Amino acid sequence: MKIEEAVKQRRSVRQFLHKMPNDEDVQKILQAGTWAPSGLNNQPWKFKIIREKGQKEALARFTKYGKIIEAAPIVICIFLDYGASYNREKDILAVGACVQNMLLQAYEYGLGTCWLGEILNKKEQLIKYLKIKDDLELMAVVCLGYSDEEVTKGCRKRLSSFMLK
Repeated sequence: MKIEEAVKQRRSVRQFLHKMPNDEDVQKILQAGTWAPSGLNNQPWKFKIIREKGQKEALARFTKYGKIIEAAPIVICIFLDYGASYNREKDILAVGACVQNMLLQAYEYGLGTCWLGEILNKKEQLIKYLKIKDDLELMAVVCLGYSDEEVTKGCRKRLSSFMLK
């Protein structure tokens, strides 16, 4: 698959089949995330995989998009590791690149993803629920599984609308 194809065709998926992705693919998706660029190659990310129905139901209460979490076979929480951090802004960008790598790798494997951000409004409560150490900050939640929805065609504004003169 060409990168351009994956970038343009990947879509957020909010409905999933009741089919669990295989562990090898999940590991490769996480591995793709670790190949994201980071300042000083500090790799400031940590992952927590959640598959258990009860835990997903509990996580769902932290966001108005909880139905997506409940529907996904796998939920991946991505954290910024303060212990590996040297510059907050650069490290947040690196975590974003990590997530994008994961989304594109999942797409190559025929898996759907949805990158949730609204849940960050309650990240302190979520971290407390998950019993995560204080040296980690929740940056993203990615729902992962086989899509159970029709793929829509994407659209973007013209490139010229983004160009400064």
